[in-house]
Amino acid sequence: MELTELVAIAQQESSQAKPVQIRCCMAAGCLSGNSQAVQQELDAGVKAEDLEKDVQVCGVGCMRLCCRGPLVQVDTPAGSKLYEKVTPGDALAIIEALDGGKTSVSQVDLSQPFFTSQKPIVLENSGKIDPERIQSYIAAEGYRSLYHVLREMTPTEVVETITRSGLRGRGGAGYPTGIKWATVAKAKSGRKFVICNADEGDPGAFMDRSVLESDPHRVLEGMAIAAYAVGASQGYIYVRAEYPIAIHRLQTAIHQAQRLGLLGSQIFESPFDFKIDIRIGAGAYVCGEETALMASIEGKRGLPHSRPPYPAESGLWGHPTLINNVETFANISPIIRKGADWFASIGTAKSKGTKVFALAGKIRNTGLIEVPMGTSLRQIVEEMGGGIPDGGTAKAVQTGGPSGGCIPASAFDTPVDYESLTNLGSMMGSGGMIVMDQTTNMVDVARFFMEFCMDESCGKCIPCRVGTVQLHGLLTKIREGKATHADLSLLEELCDMVKHTSLCGLGQSAPNPVFSTLRYFREEYLELIAQKD
Repeated sequence: MELTELVAIAQQESSQAKPVQIRCCMAAGCLSGNSQAVQQELDAGVKAEDLEKDVQVCGVGCMRLCCRGPLVQVDTPAGSKLYEKVTPGDALAIIEALDGGKTSVSQVDLSQPFFTSQKPIVLENSGKIDPERIQSYIAAEGYRSLYHVLREMTPTEVVETITRSGLRGRGGAGYPTGIKWATVAKAKSGRKFVICNADEGDPGAFMDRSVLESDPHRVLEGMAIAAYAVGASQGYIYVRAEYPIAIHRLQTAIHQAQRLGLLGSQIFESPFDFKIDIRIGAGAYVCGEETALMASIEGKRGLPHSRPPYPAESGLWGHPTLINNVETFANISPIIRKGADWFASIGTAKSKGTKVFALAGKIRNTGLIEVPMGTSLRQIVEEMGGGIPDGGTAKAVQTGGPSGGCIPASAFDTPVDYESLTNLGSMMGSGGMIVMDQTTNMVDVARFFMEFCMDESCGKCIPCRVGTVQLHGLLTKIREGKATHADLSLLEELCDMVKHTSLCGLGQSAPNPVFSTLRYFREEYLELIAQKD
């Protein structure tokens, strides 16, 4: 395929666009609310009213305000309207209001901070394009970046561009993406691999799932650019079986890209070959750890192993392997398209770009947000999230899932970036953000996450296998008012042991929710112990 063919597809798609667009969210959250039937009724209504010449109904990805779904957005020359909690019975009323008339179907204010404070880079196509049609992605400048790097850039120049952008891995630790790519590119081997880690297992997290459901080609394009940069010809997407919609849309996207010659052999008539396969995980949380993930792809039990060697040197089947998560790959195409300096101008000095968060918990506006690095927790919780419902007050925010920590309301003016969250005893993690109100018992929170880590431990190393069980038992004892001050001291001692002696990140980070709740909410532990004394 040549660039002219890509442009022709985009022009044809644009020429077929109709003046009025009715977009129905077909992401998992809205589908669970019967949005598929809503779309069918909208289609039927347009045909019944003989509006097919001017009105187009299409299914799109996540529209972000998940708590108000199913969502339907109507775009006309006069402006846009977003309808919330739409039922199939509302379809006719929405269609009848296309001429400017009023309707009883509830609408969402698009000028509220939840929408206006976002800066979509990863999510720029989410809720706008049809994720099951490659033409829709190409019309949104899809695969232009891949063409550019294959025809106009050397692999070294691509690595240098990603390095200058300041992009850090969005999977948790925030390791500089460019450095990781450079390490794999320099490795001497006749075979290399690129892996997309889509094993999103944190409680309350749904960022990667939403991206895969809404814009799968964006991830494929990012992987292909990465493969060209590091010299790989085979890629794998490791995604958990609990994401059937994401898996289906990925499979569809791969087949479509292959048919157009955008994956496979001699992509864009260049010497570059790249193939992507999907590997479906059974849902073990430990397989989010990169060495366990590679073992699973190899057909082995998903157990981590000590490092070094690191995957960049000796990874899948002993070959150099590049592993990044969904959000990291989704940033690649816009960086190539708009430039490293553009991306580096967003965010903070050490945390560049934006971050996607799954906002959940005791908050009015739950859903998906993408904000510049450095945005304060207060702006996210109180402005974008709309605050606590029913007149409640915010008590804490949990970031980073089981690996993160609980940040008290007194620290909500902290900017959201890698260093600031770490200094508070939490971490960025993959992007889960759970808000808790004044009714939340923080010992319960610590026990919940410890129970999760205990259940998900692979059992390979004793500190994690035994230590998490003992920690959960102590937390239960404290919560039941049966513990003493000696038990509290033992809890802290065991947390330190598990953190510093576990084999992989699951065990090493398992005590973090305990450490943070002891740091900021120690009085809740002491009150329960005082009941015993």
